[in-house]
Amino acid sequence: MTRTLESATAKKPKGYVTNANLTLFGIATALFPRVLTALKIPSAINFLHFAAIPFACWSVVTTSRSKDRKQIEISRQLLIGIFLFFTVTIASALLNNAGIVNAILSFLLLGEPFILILTIVCMPMSAEGFQRFRSYILAFAMINMLFAYVQKYVFRMENLIGLEDNIKGIFIGQGAGHVIGGSVAMTFAVYYFVSAKTKPLWFRIAIVLACFNHIVISDTKQVLLSFIIGYVLLYLINVKDLGKTLTYLILGAIFLGVFYWAIYNIEALKAFTTWIRPELYGPDGEATKLKFATFRIVPTYFESPLNWLFGLGPGHTVGRLGGWMLESYWNLLQPLGATMHPASVAVWRAVSQSWLGDQSSLFSPLFGWAGIWGDLGILGLGTYFYLAFLIWCHVCVIDLSKYLMLTVFVFGLVFSQLEEPGYTLFVASMIGLGWQEHKFETQKK
Repeated sequence: MTRTLESATAKKPKGYVTNANLTLFGIATALFPRVLTALKIPSAINFLHFAAIPFACWSVVTTSRSKDRKQIEISRQLLIGIFLFFTVTIASALLNNAGIVNAILSFLLLGEPFILILTIVCMPMSAEGFQRFRSYILAFAMINMLFAYVQKYVFRMENLIGLEDNIKGIFIGQGAGHVIGGSVAMTFAVYYFVSAKTKPLWFRIAIVLACFNHIVISDTKQVLLSFIIGYVLLYLINVKDLGKTLTYLILGAIFLGVFYWAIYNIEALKAFTTWIRPELYGPDGEATKLKFATFRIVPTYFESPLNWLFGLGPGHTVGRLGGWMLESYWNLLQPLGATMHPASVAVWRAVSQSWLGDQSSLFSPLFGWAGIWGDLGILGLGTYFYLAFLIWCHVCVIDLSKYLMLTVFVFGLVFSQLEEPGYTLFVASMIGLGWQEHKFETQKK
């Protein structure tokens, strides 16, 4: 074992808080604040992870004594990428007279997953420490699924106003909590099925089915769609054997045929028929017009060619910050200098005026990639993709990590999951764990 690994496992003085515990605390503050606010803890607890994750990263980076050149180089490139994204965010805020609190929150909402991955990559872990860290993360996911099952089968919350949207798991009281809870459940299902190699196959399949049922009872159809598209993208990226490709295409066609039959004949799946309306799509379809409303409306507020490069400012269009968060926490953020923009209101008006606006988040114009483009412009989108490219090339060293990252990419086309810390930080932790596990296996060989 290396010196860093030995120091990581050395006995610590009483009261010492390890970097692993700091990181776990940061992840927990992103996953469980809604549970705490339901217990009458002040809503400011929702912002705690914005301090906890960067602090854990600072602690890990400044105390790490790793001599692994590859680990050091990955960390260096991620730090540069994060700095570039921060610079573009600040420049956009200055150009558009956005509040400094807008810039900080926007940077953290989008950049926090990369900061967490940097933290996990830099963290020296023993095999025992890795298993402990992983067990806690998986336990968080199990608690989320148990909450959903209690909400459905004990409290029967689907019978209240909001119907299945009330099945939110641990994301209680959050508008899109049912989608975030379902996304975390499916991410957990995929990771557990592939990585829990010591568990019996029947048990891993049972976990997958339980998680699948989670998205059925919460009616989060877009979650399943994102994971299916993510798998297709991963397979196309990895295509090498034409014969296998043809086999999988045939199997895929059979699956889609069976699934198509099932949604019209199995009551629990009938909600999926909402999307099967050909008249909604095409250049003049209502779904197309609503989905791309942001790209029509936002440029009407541009005052300079620089807006194409830097957008209308952080929190000024349709990201989570401008679309929901500023209004929800205005009493808390306005005294800190937060700013709002009429472009957000204009897009929301387009949603309310469309009969599809409340049908499914799949049709929403308030989705991740549109939000980054509207707030931070082409440069913001470019630096975000550059960070994602670094993660893809250097941290996604196994297909599972690549698959999870592709599902995030697809989610960015659907709704605001790119800025939902409960989801993005959970996925980031899975990707970081995949890198650490691959590192252990490489060292053994």
